[in-house]
Amino acid sequence: MARQTKITVETDSLMIVRGRNSTRAWCPQCGAEAEMVSIESMGVITNLDRSEFEEWLNSDVLHRSQSANGSAQICLNSLLARVRKTKLNQPPQAE
Repeated sequence: MARQTKITVETDSLMIVRGRNSTRAWCPQCGAEAEMVSIESMGVITNLDRSEFEEWLNSDVLHRSQSANGSAQICLNSLLARVRKTKLNQPPQAE
């Protein structure tokens, strides 16, 4: 009987955004300095489902604050933690 070898390849990507759309600021929920990203730029820097992202915003899963100029920002640490948690809870893909 012939032997079979099954190879599974899993890929994952993570985009860290640094630049003019992000700033370092104090996150009260983390209790530490963190990279903050404006909510307006989230559609450009993530490949998240828009409805899922809005659900996270409404459920206070993401740490939010306001910059000095009044724009809403999200703590990048909380966003990355939520993305990782979502990836871990996904069911295996059917073959």
